[in-house]
Order: sequence, then structure tokens, then C-alpha cells
Amino acid sequence: MVQKRTYSVSNVNNYIKNLIGTDYLLKNICVKGEVSNCKYHSMGHIYFSLKDEESSMSCVMFKGSLASGLKFRLADGQSVLVTGSINVYERDGKYQLYAKSITLDGAGRLYEEYEMLKMRLAEEGLFDFEIKKTIPRFPKRVGIVTAPTGAAIQDIKNIAKRRNPYVELILYPAKVQGDGAADTIVKGIQVLDKMGLDTIIIGRGGGSIEDLWAFNEEKVARAIYAAKTPIISGTGHETDNTIADYAADLRAPTPSAACELAIPDVMADIISVRKLKDKLKTEMERKLSMTYYELKVKRLNLEKLSPVAQLDKNKIYLADLYDKMTDVVKDKINRMKHALQLYTVRLDGLSPTAKLINGYGYIEKNGSPLISLKEVSEGDIIEITVNDGSLISEVKEINIK
Repeated sequence: MVQKRTYSVSNVNNYIKNLIGTDYLLKNICVKGEVSNCKYHSMGHIYFSLKDEESSMSCVMFKGSLASGLKFRLADGQSVLVTGSINVYERDGKYQLYAKSITLDGAGRLYEEYEMLKMRLAEEGLFDFEIKKTIPRFPKRVGIVTAPTGAAIQDIKNIAKRRNPYVELILYPAKVQGDGAADTIVKGIQVLDKMGLDTIIIGRGGGSIEDLWAFNEEKVARAIYAAKTPIISGTGHETDNTIADYAADLRAPTPSAACELAIPDVMADIISVRKLKDKLKTEMERKLSMTYYELKVKRLNLEKLSPVAQLDKNKIYLADLYDKMTDVVKDKINRMKHALQLYTVRLDGLSPTAKLINGYGYIEKNGSPLISLKEVSEGDIIEITVNDGSLISEVKEINIK
């Protein structure tokens, strides 16, 4: 029986990698699909999958390709066109798409244009917080740029009437969708801005990105930026965000919410003032009552505390402290005297001169102590110190034991 040739897993993966790597089509391929499992790695790479109705594919975009190949933030659910090469990741034996560029597909292209315009206008400073104008707290005249028919204008009218019926509403009927819509919005902003109104509301109801596109055009953003009147943008639903929202002085999630931000609820303010008045009255009464009680307690304490008695008490306390301090000082001195006596006795016992009294002597040769007879020779001169003086002697004889 002929034995079959065997291969390692690495051999097989490497073979497949080389096989796929030489395929001309897979070196530069564009794949369409929906993004899923999108993860931005801490190293700067992006790992994600492309899927359609029947299958999915692993993809990676390395940090070096991001600057030139990706102009928006990749997220799950986006329909994209990914251009790159397909190869095998040998360690796992899986093939994946190495992305060089990613663009949005279909409606996504509008979103890409939207992101690029938003980034460019942000860099110019049109969205800076510092230039935002303050919305007047109590407006008298409010302008509205929206379609003359539809739910948006009706909601604004109803809310304004309920919150403050004395505010004057001035409508500029604008086209909010389709060709020329952006031009009428710009014209409405410019006309109302010249009327000296307190606030201007721009917006419309919800819709697709195509429906809302008039509010994403650059000319609308620049008209908002140039206006002297504070502008509130309420476009679409809560999840919709337009360029106009970023350029406006205040963004509202819907036209109705924009009206609520522009026009205060007068009745709510009246109720609030009444509550504050009652709270202030209650607090003042509580404060006066507490102050009267504290004053009464302090008066009683003052009557109990006589200055003369307090002075006598302090004198007794001072005398007691003086006696205690005197005792402490005396005790300290006695202990120090006793310690001095002990140290004196110990010092006398350690004194070299004290030992000379008992017939001992101290011998030096050439100014150095003589420790051993091996250090002298016959005829050397030595000095012997005793209790009452010293003598010079010549060595005549040396007897070593």
C-alpha cells in the first residue's frame, strides 16, 4: 500500500494563501454589503463584517488606509462599497477582505456628502459654541420658516397658543422639500431677520435623508450663520440631525419642541412664581421663629453666666495649673540631679587617672602608649606617668615571660 504524502496545517494554509494571492481579480475587488460587528481597535484598525441576505465576509481596514480611504465613521447597518484585496490569514486559516477604501452606497452617498460638509463647516467655525446667540427668555414676536400647510405649522400654532397666546407668530411660507427648497428657506431666514424679531424657528416634519436634504445644504447653514436673530432648528424626528441643526443657535428634536424652546409657558411661570412666594414666606417665618428661640436661649445662658464668677473660676484654674507646673518642674530637676550623680560616679570609674592612684603607671615611648615589651630594646628612653607626675628612664634590662 502506497503511503499518502501528508501536509501540515501551516503548509495547507500557506498554499491556499499563495493561490488566492496570485488571483488577479482578488487583488483589487469591490464588494457591496451591509456592515456588521464593526469594532474600532485601540491600535487604530477597524474590524468588521460585510453581509447580504445569504452570507457574510470578514474584513479589516488597517490604520494606514483610514486617512485616504474612509471619510466617515463606519457603523453597523450601513450599506457600503469596500474596495481592497482578498487573502488568507494563515494563523486562523480564514480568508478576509483587506479594505483600502470604503464608500457609502445609494442613500449612503448623501450621508457621506453630509458628513464631509459637516466636517468642513465645523473646521470653518460655523458650529462653534462661542458664536451661538442666546434665545430670548420672553419673546414678543417669533418668526417661522416652514411649509404653510402640514402638521409642523399646525403643531407650532397650537403649542404657542397654549403656552403664551400673546406672542405674535409671523410665518414665511417656504418650500421644505424638492428642487429650490433650500433657496426659499434661505430667503425666509433673510426676510424675517430684517424684521427685528426675537426668535426665528426653521424646520419641518420627519422624513428620509432625501426629504430633509434642503436643510443639509451649505447655503442654508451660511444663512443661519449670517443671521443676527437667534435661530432654533427643529427638523424631522428626534433621531434626525441636519446641517441646519448644527448651525442653529439651538437645536430641537422636532418642530413642536422648537416652539416649546422658543415660547415659554406663561402659566407655568406664574405657578412657579406663586410657589416661590409661598416658599419664601414659609422660610422667612421659620427663620424668624428659629432666631427668636436662639435669642431666648442665649439670654438665659447670659443670665446664668456671671462675669465675676467666671473670672474667679479662671483664677482658681490658673492657680491649680501653676501648682501643677511647679511640681512638674521640681520633679524634673530632682530626676536630672540624680541622673547627674550617677553619671559622675560612672565617669570617675572610667577615668584613667583615677587608676593611677592605686600604684599603677602609664608608660609611653616616643609619645605613644607602650603595649608590649617587644616594642622596646635595651637603651631605649621611656616615660612613666604615675599619680603625681612622670619620670624619664633608660631601659637597662628586658625580661620577657
